[in-house]
Amino acid sequence: MKVSSKKNRSNQKPEPLDLDDILPELGDFGRYQRYVFLYLGIAILFTSIYNIQYIFAAGPVKYRCRVSACESSPEKFTPNGWAKFALPSENSDCFKKVPVGSKCEPASFSNDTTPCYSWVYENYYTIVSEYDLACKEWKRTLVGTIHNIGVFVAIPTTASISDAYGRRVALIGTAVLPAFFGMARAFCNHYLLYLFLEFVEAVVGNGTFSTAFIIGLEIVGLKKRVLGGNILQCTFAMGQVVAALVAWVLPYWRTYTLVIFTPSLLFVVYIFFVEESVRWLIAKGQRDEAVRIILKMARVNKVTFLPKTMNMLMHGPPKQSELIRSLSKRHVHEPVKEASLFKQVIQSKIIRFRMVVVSFWWVSTTMIYYGLSINAVGLSGNQYVNFIMTALIEIPGCLLCILTLDRFGRKSTLMTSFFVCSIALLSLAAVSNANMMIALSLLGKMMISLIFCGIYIYTIELFPTRARHSLMGFCSMTGRIGSICAPQTPLLMRYMKSLPYLVFGGMAGCAGMLMLLTPETLHIKLPDTIAQAEQMGVATRTRRTTNIIVDNLKV
Repeated sequence: MKVSSKKNRSNQKPEPLDLDDILPELGDFGRYQRYVFLYLGIAILFTSIYNIQYIFAAGPVKYRCRVSACESSPEKFTPNGWAKFALPSENSDCFKKVPVGSKCEPASFSNDTTPCYSWVYENYYTIVSEYDLACKEWKRTLVGTIHNIGVFVAIPTTASISDAYGRRVALIGTAVLPAFFGMARAFCNHYLLYLFLEFVEAVVGNGTFSTAFIIGLEIVGLKKRVLGGNILQCTFAMGQVVAALVAWVLPYWRTYTLVIFTPSLLFVVYIFFVEESVRWLIAKGQRDEAVRIILKMARVNKVTFLPKTMNMLMHGPPKQSELIRSLSKRHVHEPVKEASLFKQVIQSKIIRFRMVVVSFWWVSTTMIYYGLSINAVGLSGNQYVNFIMTALIEIPGCLLCILTLDRFGRKSTLMTSFFVCSIALLSLAAVSNANMMIALSLLGKMMISLIFCGIYIYTIELFPTRARHSLMGFCSMTGRIGSICAPQTPLLMRYMKSLPYLVFGGMAGCAGMLMLLTPETLHIKLPDTIAQAEQMGVATRTRRTTNIIVDNLKV
């Protein structure tokens, strides 16, 4: 009897691992998860700095035409009264009056104007004065666009690496590599080379946030998913504050660039303690490694598993000798191969439609988010203070996200936030008071920050584990069309000062309406397969029906 029992156990198939069933025993947000969020937060803080550094390195600088006959030694940006007769009343930054004499006096200048070919700058803090980009605003704004094109390339590249080789490889690689190209840019003396290095640095370094976000949300329990996402989003906001403070203290772009990128080299130490995502290991069939990390989590969180859970973890696959396996292959038909993941996604009408809708959300969100940050330096007052305020306002947005996303659901919260953001930004067109404009801009930024964090969580919940990073990467990559366009929005102010905000407000309203077309994911487990993700499409907004869907997804 004992031998028979032993034989039956050896032929028993290993029970499938379900991390969502184990997390309640491990703790939704225990000591191990807090430790992971700490090192993820440090990586996110730096990637946030790198993501917006171009706003200061390629920031606007005031300039005027150089009038050789009237310049002092050394040259001063503010003219000594001679501007009245040597420079036109308008467009004095790109035009000057035609000289008819060699002296600095009214009779030496006619009323005709001529384009400038030499300029005096207020300071030499940014690449505008360094590379002599006066009257070439498009070259200055092109830096941000090139950076975001790099992000556009980085997201699917990182997602592919993450889904194929693991979240750990993607995280460490994108955290370390920016140092080399960022530091090289600090010594660059040519504009085109600067653009190239800006692009490459963005490609190799801008997948950190999405990778860290997925790692973080894949190890926290259902009830702590929103909290975890908002902690990471707040860390991203603090990175922007740090970037502005460092730029304020070290305004010269070469020094600034060198100081912010050098610490990235230290992320190489992550090799020694960062663990792979358990969900990724389970999805890839690496059960033993997944069990090892789960047991480590239990040890760090100081919890003891129930006997049933421990048995499920320790029950490994049956061992067979090479001879038995080779004989089995001769007499057992090969199992039917599962369709490729890409083919499954393409064949699913629900997933395809969901990708289109989610992509538009991302385009709108990234354009508004980065557009408001970029245009903040153009508001009245200290540019650094304005930017810091637009960064800090993200924290109340994240707190609102924590309070509302689980209470009112993903759809209701995000839809309302899109509409409030739209109203605030459209109202800017009818406001002339500087303080009121700043207040409405901050309200819009707070709402879009809530949306940015919520949309990360919502997107992760809409797609299955096996393709989660790739599909989120696709939507996020498409969304970078918005961030690519955002650096060009200051050019719209030449036609109408409030035109960028009208564009932002219109996009926010459209995105809010599209929220009606996707399912509510509140109280639903993360889907692991395409079929489970499709099944979410029939979920209604009632708690009872949603719980039924959860039970079905467990099967």
